[in-house]
Amino acid sequence: MLLLTFIQNAISQGISILFGATGEIVTEKSGNLNLGIPGIMYMGGIAGLMGAFFYEKSTDTPNAFIGLVISFIVTLLASALGGLIYSVLTITLRANQNVVGLALTTFGVGFGNFFGGSISKLAGGVGQISVKTTASAYRAKLPILHDIPVIGDLLFSYGFLTYLSIIIALLLAYFLKKTRKGLNLRAIGEDPGAADAAGINVSRYKYISTVSGAAIAGLGGLYFVMEYLGGTWTNNGFGDRGWLAIALVILSLWKPVNAIWGSFLFGGLYILYIYLPGLTRATQELCKMLPYVVTIIVLILSSKRNKQENQPPASLGQAYFREER
Repeated sequence: MLLLTFIQNAISQGISILFGATGEIVTEKSGNLNLGIPGIMYMGGIAGLMGAFFYEKSTDTPNAFIGLVISFIVTLLASALGGLIYSVLTITLRANQNVVGLALTTFGVGFGNFFGGSISKLAGGVGQISVKTTASAYRAKLPILHDIPVIGDLLFSYGFLTYLSIIIALLLAYFLKKTRKGLNLRAIGEDPGAADAAGINVSRYKYISTVSGAAIAGLGGLYFVMEYLGGTWTNNGFGDRGWLAIALVILSLWKPVNAIWGSFLFGGLYILYIYLPGLTRATQELCKMLPYVVTIIVLILSSKRNKQENQPPASLGQAYFREER
């Protein structure tokens, strides 16, 4: 069925975007605007691939589960490091958030492409990277359930990172709405001065949310490399998915649950041109613009309604220094 195939592909396309958006929502709720998310996703993807590659290269009988654990941990560490670098520069050293974020994206893309090319040479030539043993663990479907006709293909035919992305988004929604620490984080994003006066450690929350947000976003790169591409690397293969993740934050109105369905919508719009016959190369590129067009429309509508819950955190992108309170 063409419709079933389209929905499956839309979900697969949307998961890396969902990871990036969820990580950015955590970050922006603290008032930090991290435009380095695209670069961090590159860093997470290549770090996970490198971890799996060197593990498989070091043994004659690689174990898929061990490769999964190694690549997963390396991805978290590498992407969290990207978030830490951003935090030190913007929170402690007071650098401009936009400049640091864009620089981090440039660095991350270059980092991924450089090491991707280096590993290709080690593997025997450009395009020869392959960690299929580890990738098989990421792509393993849910047993029994995926054999159910239609429903199995639609809901249970994905790897564990797909379900993890949804679980993380749901847990984040609960954390932000139902827990005291989540309330503190939201308070910092709205008015860090008032939160500081109430005894909340603003810098600590900003550091933790930015680093953890980067770690989550990095999993989007790992998903793309391991589950979507099957354990291979292509320079610049991520396309604009990192920027779509940032756009999805706006589309979702900074709500993690909205980001779930929004990621599937973006995934569908991103590949829609494949299913529309007779398009030229130019009109295909126009179709790829649809997620951004939808985001702009939602941004205009939400701003006109002027509902507080649909607006970005009031201090978003603004540095906070206690001595200036």
